[in-house]
Amino acid sequence: MPNWGGGAKCAACEKTVYHAEEIQCNSRSFHKTCFICMVCRKGLDSTTVAAHESEIYCKTCYGKKYGPKGYGYGQGAGALSSDPVNNEELQPQEPKAPRPAPANSNSSKFAQKFGSTDRCPRCSKAVYAAEKIMGAGKPWHKTCFRCLLCGKSLESTTVTDKDGELYCKVCYAKNFGPKGRGLGNPGMVEESV
Repeated sequence: MPNWGGGAKCAACEKTVYHAEEIQCNSRSFHKTCFICMVCRKGLDSTTVAAHESEIYCKTCYGKKYGPKGYGYGQGAGALSSDPVNNEELQPQEPKAPRPAPANSNSSKFAQKFGSTDRCPRCSKAVYAAEKIMGAGKPWHKTCFRCLLCGKSLESTTVTDKDGELYCKVCYAKNFGPKGRGLGNPGMVEESV
């Protein structure tokens, strides 16, 4: 039977997802607001999602729950943060009711009509759907989606984030990667006598 005027059903809330608000993952459709980690409830994008059967997680929670365990693995592949591991935290949470938007959150009629309440973290200007790229759980302009240090344009395969900022893999490794002898840090090389 044809689906007149409707769209696919959201895998999280089971309501209709229209094309303009649809995100697809593992052949399932989600609303942008429903595309969140089942554990920590952080917003996801194509660079941060990890799917397991019918559940979606951020890479950190996925690594803690399904990654390798034991000595030398840091409680999972994604457990490089200093967060304490608590298995009760890793259980999927019930979806919370969406919060109503505050009144007058965006007074521009143009922005209300075209749905631009998102702000780019780099330039603080409104981000519209045609120019939006998601990274580090935030919307960015295509022109602002660059490495903070070297200014290199980024893609989903070359982006890494730390504390809400974007870096290319090279700058991230130089500034936040492991340090020490044999790890490419020239400050640690000993001079031979």
